[in-house]
Amino acid sequence: MPNLSTFKKYASHPVLLGTALLTATGLASRVIGFFYRIFLSHTIGAQGVGIYQLIFPVFALGVAFCGAGVQTAISKYTAEAVGAGRCPQICLYAGLALSVSLSIFCTLLIYAGADQIAVTILDEPRCGELLRIIALSLPLAAIHSCINGYYYGLQKTFVPSVSQLLEQVCRVLCVYLIYRICQNQGRQVTAAMAVWGIVCGELAGALFSMTVVHFTRCSERFSTCLRQIFTFSIPLTTNRVLINLVNSTEAILIPICLKSYGYSNEDALSIFGILTGMAMPMILFPSVLTNSVSVMLLPSISQAKVQKNQSLIRRTIRRTIVSCLTLGFASTLFFLLTYSMIGQYLFANTLAGIYIRTLSFICPFMFLSTTLNSILHGLGHPTATLLLNLSGCLLRIAVIWIFVPVRGIRAYLYGMLASQVLTALCAIYMLNRSKEL
Repeated sequence: MPNLSTFKKYASHPVLLGTALLTATGLASRVIGFFYRIFLSHTIGAQGVGIYQLIFPVFALGVAFCGAGVQTAISKYTAEAVGAGRCPQICLYAGLALSVSLSIFCTLLIYAGADQIAVTILDEPRCGELLRIIALSLPLAAIHSCINGYYYGLQKTFVPSVSQLLEQVCRVLCVYLIYRICQNQGRQVTAAMAVWGIVCGELAGALFSMTVVHFTRCSERFSTCLRQIFTFSIPLTTNRVLINLVNSTEAILIPICLKSYGYSNEDALSIFGILTGMAMPMILFPSVLTNSVSVMLLPSISQAKVQKNQSLIRRTIRRTIVSCLTLGFASTLFFLLTYSMIGQYLFANTLAGIYIRTLSFICPFMFLSTTLNSILHGLGHPTATLLLNLSGCLLRIAVIWIFVPVRGIRAYLYGMLASQVLTALCAIYMLNRSKEL
């Protein structure tokens, strides 16, 4: 029965199986998050949601500094240790030591300077309390992130998938419980409720991850592995921190430049809200699949590299390019056919549909950039991805600063397309020039 044997072969493939599991839990988490945002809008109101959203650039910056690069490094060196027949747990221990230390430093820094950050950077004093609460979740997020990276390196996605879903469910349930307690006691429901939900969710994810991981002794030198992870994570962490900073800069500059184009303050903020709150989330929805693929590609490529299996690497790159372009062009076609219906019936906003139509062309290049960056990480070129992403970000900033005051928001949409094309083509060029191939 060749069909059955072929099915079993693909069903047992670690990359395909891991991608399917991560995609399923990612979709489930997004659906839960969608209804959760509706619940928050009804309980804490639009102003409360606004205050709640203000603290996320600070939180994202802290997470990026503490764990983003370390998680990827753990995944890479765990996969290489497995491929070379060494003890992989040492990578987890070294990553945990580095990431948790950084997270404790960030927690103390944010907690001590919460009021100053709220007033001088966020321009909202009420964010001070929320920053102190969310700072407590950074060490928990670091533990959770490192253990996830370890299991990604082993090409086992069950634990990260379950912990992701558990974190989301516990967050929602804890917030609902706090809401019911406040209702029964006649207390005012504030944005702090939602922030405590984040802490509870991260606690659940960290406890689950620590419970299931197997801690064993390794004969490898801890200091050597720590130095490797630290060195490899520097450009990745810099990459993520810079992207967060640039994204914050974009968010600040777009309304300012739209006002220079001639819009009022209210209209500029409205257009920005339609773009970032309606059009972009819709365009990014299919990326749940490519994000899952990219997570699984890194350890697979790292293991193939240490085994010097160039044919597998080349075959994986070819299949990745074909698959991403197929999914990307299918997504583009879908959005081109349905943009009007999505804008009118889903968002009740015609402008959102127009933005979706323009942004639909970035799908093939955006999906390609995500997965090819992961392959470059697996081949040991984190600096290359840093330069690629930074180039794309700087191009968007330049477009906002130079062309949006003259051409309006449409110039920014074209700038986004140009930046995605640039990063995708440069990634292909770097892979072609890679010595590992």
